[in-house]
Amino acid sequence: MTKTDALTAVKTALEGAVIVEPLLHGDSRGWFYESYSKRKYEALGIVADFVQDNRSYSQKKGVLRGLHCQTEPFAQAKLLTCTKGAILDVAVDVRAGSPTYCQWVKVELSAENKRQFFIPRGFLHGFLTLTDEVEVLYKADNYYEPSADRSICWRDPAFGIDWGVDDPVLSEKDSAAPLFQNSDVNFIF
Repeated sequence: MTKTDALTAVKTALEGAVIVEPLLHGDSRGWFYESYSKRKYEALGIVADFVQDNRSYSQKKGVLRGLHCQTEPFAQAKLLTCTKGAILDVAVDVRAGSPTYCQWVKVELSAENKRQFFIPRGFLHGFLTLTDEVEVLYKADNYYEPSADRSICWRDPAFGIDWGVDDPVLSEKDSAAPLFQNSDVNFIF
């Protein structure tokens, strides 16, 4: 665990994937916290030059978005936060040569806990909504490139992710996503 005066970073079992817990300043009026400070994040070892913010909304509990990535040279690191509701956020290390290759971690992000999850390049990412009315905001360090967008099967046995659901609500793209072994996703550690 690493701290700055406004943040705590909790390392996960996957090198580079980090849970960030902000320091809230509150009183009878409500609360305030810094949701991003490049200087403070770099002090925690989270180095990314974010160039794009994205926002996602899901109406219902049980929506699963993922597993997604962009192939090189358009790979993206992401910093996610759930601003309304709650999600189960999952990162899968798919960097060939990594000691945690094909392993995954999950973290609950919610409007209540205000945690953030940093996912470096070379990872698949997905999330499951745990409540109705969910909004997720995330920063990316590379621009969206449709030709590099990839989706991998959310229940790929190569990963064995415990999502806690058997029949999530999926997009057409995610329903048709291939297994990892049948994809052209190829990151190097």
